[in-house]
Amino acid sequence: MIISPIVQERIVAWNTASLAFGPLLRGEAGCWETARRNYVEVLAAHPTPEGVTIETIDMGGVAATLVSPAEVEEGRVLLYIHGGGYVAGSPDGYHGLAGHYAKLLRATVYMPDYRLAPEHPFPAAIEDTLASYLWLLEQGTSPRKIAFSGDSAGGAMVVSVMVAARNAGLPLPVAGVALSPWANLEHGGSSMLTRDGVDPTVNLAGLNLMAKAFLQGALKNDPDASPVFADVRGLPPILVHIGESEVMLSDAIRLAAHLAENRVRVTLEVWPEMFHVWHLFAAILPQGMKALKGAAAFIDEAFKERMLDHV
Repeated sequence: MIISPIVQERIVAWNTASLAFGPLLRGEAGCWETARRNYVEVLAAHPTPEGVTIETIDMGGVAATLVSPAEVEEGRVLLYIHGGGYVAGSPDGYHGLAGHYAKLLRATVYMPDYRLAPEHPFPAAIEDTLASYLWLLEQGTSPRKIAFSGDSAGGAMVVSVMVAARNAGLPLPVAGVALSPWANLEHGGSSMLTRDGVDPTVNLAGLNLMAKAFLQGALKNDPDASPVFADVRGLPPILVHIGESEVMLSDAIRLAAHLAENRVRVTLEVWPEMFHVWHLFAAILPQGMKALKGAAAFIDEAFKERMLDHV
């Protein structure tokens, strides 16, 4: 695939910001706050589409961002879980992606600003995201009008938080979309080797450092950290997007197979030559916008099916 100069420029900037975490994750001197701020600024360079408003809110004690389109259909809600390897990222870097999602779905998008490792290791991120979902339910939002989506670490949490909600006796959302999910912290898939160096944004060495900082002694195959090992029975339909160039390819395929084998309706899309979370580049990369439109169509269909079930 020929990548346009502007896409390549954004990839280089993303990689440069990500490299700053290496010394910090190895315990060397540095400033987490500065590295995180620079990382978010790079993501925020992806423009927010016209016709949406951005608001900072509180979701039951969890700071969050609300993205609202001009038109909302039937009170629809998307809970979006940002990525960043559990150590970086925030909703401030996702106004663009969330804004596109909001307009495509005609839904309000809530993005919890969950706590980050290593200061707040596993399972803090999952607990905060679950708390934000519980808050939505407590506000009277019908689970029939809620869907989940997320990318990378957030893509894994699409499944992990659903499992946690089910285990807590909460009603589940209508569907989930996992974008480039980091689904297995054991990193056992063959693509961790065959795509290492091919994936232009993520490598195995970096993932190992982030997993160690997140887990801090917890098992890599803990089902709450690596949903390929989770009890996923009873979950709603899930769409998995993964780029063929990604080191996470094999484990994303394994996640889809695990869902299918446990009677979860699952759709797996492998996008040839695409890199990690190419959806972020929707404003400048045609495949990014096409993938987001497909994700929105999947959720839209799930909303419609659930409403028909209750007519």
